[in-house]
Amino acid sequence: MAGHEVIAKPFSDVHRMGTKVVATLLHDPTVEGLDVALYMDGSASMEDEYGPRGVLAKLAPVKNLVEPQMRWMLEYLANKDRDGKVRVAYWATGDGTQLEVVGDLTGPQAKDYRFPGPRFYGKATVMLPVLRDFVAHIKQQVQEGGAKRGLAVIITDSQINDANDVTAYATQVAKEIAAGRLPRINFVFVGVGDQVDEEQMEEVSHTTYPGVGHLWCHRIADRMEEMAELVAVLVDETMTVAAGGTVYDEQGRILKTYEGRLPAVLEFEVPATCKAFTLEVAGQRFTQPIPEDHGDEDHDEDHDEDEQQAPAPAAPAPSRKHGGHRH
Repeated sequence: MAGHEVIAKPFSDVHRMGTKVVATLLHDPTVEGLDVALYMDGSASMEDEYGPRGVLAKLAPVKNLVEPQMRWMLEYLANKDRDGKVRVAYWATGDGTQLEVVGDLTGPQAKDYRFPGPRFYGKATVMLPVLRDFVAHIKQQVQEGGAKRGLAVIITDSQINDANDVTAYATQVAKEIAAGRLPRINFVFVGVGDQVDEEQMEEVSHTTYPGVGHLWCHRIADRMEEMAELVAVLVDETMTVAAGGTVYDEQGRILKTYEGRLPAVLEFEVPATCKAFTLEVAGQRFTQPIPEDHGDEDHDEDHDEDEQQAPAPAAPAPSRKHGGHRH
């Protein structure tokens, strides 16, 4: 292929196979500029959910109920994040006010990442440090990376010890958002198990802030195994999710219309002379140049065989099923 392929956000991969284009979305384009963080409860009440460690772990197989849920959530949330990386931390560790930052993880990393729990389980469940950490993170991302919106997912299995402080700080955050000093921020607050104080969660979450509305949404999962799916539902409800989209060619002709939610991989036919396409979704338009059709070796061999069998017509290459590039 001549030149270098230029892949523009929100796409992570674009391939042309004859007259078919296969475009993979890096993230949901309806939440462009979103920066996501995931804070997992690291208090002592979670120890059984993570399973035994050290000598105890050698006595019997470890059943870590948190790890598969964390992996699932991270893959999902990374697809929403503007650069595909989610800030991950254990909270309520140490004396209950400390955070243990895991790092910025991508969806592919999440598939086999180990989440054994924090180094030091917390003696209390103090949430204010989580909010402060996320606000500081968002401010940095706005300055350095152009974040336009923030989403923090916070998981707990017990009552929080500083609800009044959390409410007061959230009020200040809302004022900063209303004044334009912070981008829009949402907190998804998920409780797991029967030790969660639902009344307390409702008091924190149901506050309406002038000029901003709600910052919080919350829900309770009965079991750890339900946590990840519940988080996905809440995030979809909180963020603006595409109800469909339209793909156009360079002349503005419709190539394909998606009635339901956009799939992660878009497949559509283009005219032989088409050099770029535009995806319109939720009032936003994203134009992407189409790389030349270079296929793979198998495709080239098949194409050579086709030319030997039928050399005459110089028609556009036939549509083929895409293979080997879907992620």
